[in-house]
Amino acid sequence: MDGDTLYSIGELARRTGLTVKTIRFYSDRGIVAPTDRSPAGYRLYSIDAVARLDLVRTLRELGLDLPTIRKVVDRELSLPEVAAAHAEALAVQIRVLRLRRAVLRTVAERGSTPEETEFMHRLAQLSENERRSLIGDFLDAHPAFAGVMRSMTPELPDAPEAEQVQAWVELAEMSLDPDFRTMVRRMTEDQAAEQARSGMTGPRRDIAAAVRDQAGPALTAGIDPASPQADPIVAEFTAYYAHLLGRPDDVELRRRLATRLESVNDPRRERYLQLLAVINGWPAPESLAPVLDWCVQALRVRTQR
Repeated sequence: MDGDTLYSIGELARRTGLTVKTIRFYSDRGIVAPTDRSPAGYRLYSIDAVARLDLVRTLRELGLDLPTIRKVVDRELSLPEVAAAHAEALAVQIRVLRLRRAVLRTVAERGSTPEETEFMHRLAQLSENERRSLIGDFLDAHPAFAGVMRSMTPELPDAPEAEQVQAWVELAEMSLDPDFRTMVRRMTEDQAAEQARSGMTGPRRDIAAAVRDQAGPALTAGIDPASPQADPIVAEFTAYYAHLLGRPDDVELRRRLATRLESVNDPRRERYLQLLAVINGWPAPESLAPVLDWCVQALRVRTQR
């Protein structure tokens, strides 16, 4: 068959794999117009209709609407420009679907009530500015926290994975919990007071990090916190704390440090940092709970004598 051959709609259907009904539908809308008609009035198509229908099928499978497809095949619109715009629209749809999937997974895992489900859905739908405002209000609860706000701020990506959305919902719920806010505010005030008493103006390690560095090896070595072997290790981190506060390393200071470390060791703080790492795509943070437990036990034993 050469380029002058005309095909009936049935022959065109056999060549393209489309149904007669589909081709007639496209033809009625002017997307694939017949070249001529037979003496009996049946539509006839040129070989160009095959390529046109193949393009139409591809664009439909990619999700383009018929008015746009018609403009593309008639060259009223540039296919690359249409593809770029459609890809952007699909990206938005994919993000919405990911959010919905994450909420539904969370509902299924938690056995949530309808009210909780609605609340989680609203949290997941927050815009970037709204998310920043929610967390910013929480982190700005005390001016002393301004210096570490960036390291504590979740940055949900434009195309988050389901796990990141689930983590965001849980973290947002935590930030709205009055008890959690009070706990963080108390730790912040303690840290601010320590920094003020030390006279230091720049960033520095917090007490949890300092204790981890000094007592971590003892925990790894399996040293009993109540044993005499632990004495020099305890003396090392209590001396650091005494220097920080500008006061003697006595029983009262050690009791104060034990209380401080118990506060820092609140599992909600660690959970917040774990969720933050998931949302921001950071490595999972090291758990300080074992070393803090060791230090608190070591301090309590030595302040009860």
